[in-house]
Amino acid sequence: MPELRHHQTVQIAPGVRRMTAPNPGYMTGEGTNTYLLGEQQVAVIDPGPLMPDHAAAILGAIRAKGGELHRVFVTHTHIDHSPATALLLREVGAELIGALPPDDLFQDTAFRPDLQCVHDQVFETAEYRLRAIATPGHVANHFCFLDERNGLLMTGDHIMNGSTVVIIPPGGDMAAYMRSLALLLEYPLRQLAPGHGDVMDDPRQVIDGLLQHRLAREAKVVGALRGVGAAELDALVALVYDDVAVEVHPIAKLSLQAHLIKLEREGLAGRDDAVWRWLAR
Repeated sequence: MPELRHHQTVQIAPGVRRMTAPNPGYMTGEGTNTYLLGEQQVAVIDPGPLMPDHAAAILGAIRAKGGELHRVFVTHTHIDHSPATALLLREVGAELIGALPPDDLFQDTAFRPDLQCVHDQVFETAEYRLRAIATPGHVANHFCFLDERNGLLMTGDHIMNGSTVVIIPPGGDMAAYMRSLALLLEYPLRQLAPGHGDVMDDPRQVIDGLLQHRLAREAKVVGALRGVGAAELDALVALVYDDVAVEVHPIAKLSLQAHLIKLEREGLAGRDDAVWRWLAR
């Protein structure tokens, strides 16, 4: 696999380059990946966090090939994916495409697209053909973008390499996330290009694995809640995520809540203030 490089592009497919922002961390891995499609009328997917040096490196990579920034696509508006858009558009004019941020945590509330993309909308130039696929779940306004010429899916935070995605209510929705994963199996995918981590081969195996992981985790939620009858999140997370380090439990508690909300909507669980209860017989 081409290595992740800060402020340098690496070719990952014909006509597609990747540049990784220097924002490494627990939630971002080596950093947020920015993708450049084409060399003349360039499309940028996920400009990244509000880092002037990263935005300058993106424009530098475009100009080095004699190109111009034509479109900016944003998978979702978390603050490690979209804010650098403002820095790019301050320097050059380009069409901004994405979906408005929800009223939720960690959102780039300044994001205002010129065009709100819709599911299965196609954007095409002589250099690329890009399909927008609505994939709510990680957050309500999430889209993946499929480079149809290469079968390369830019997954944003819907699928990451090396870790599972955190689902953060209320914008995050576990049922929607699982439906969105299953939806991707209907498309002709050859590789996955995540927002964090390296390109992944065998998309079907990856996606099937994620679905099975979520179902297995949900089974642990059901087992824990049935076993104790009623409990708060702090007690449940220790039971459901006993296979991960305790330091991870504050983050895991967010996805646990998303699983419980899914069960609540299915009539299997309920809550009284902070206490969750098993309702099914």
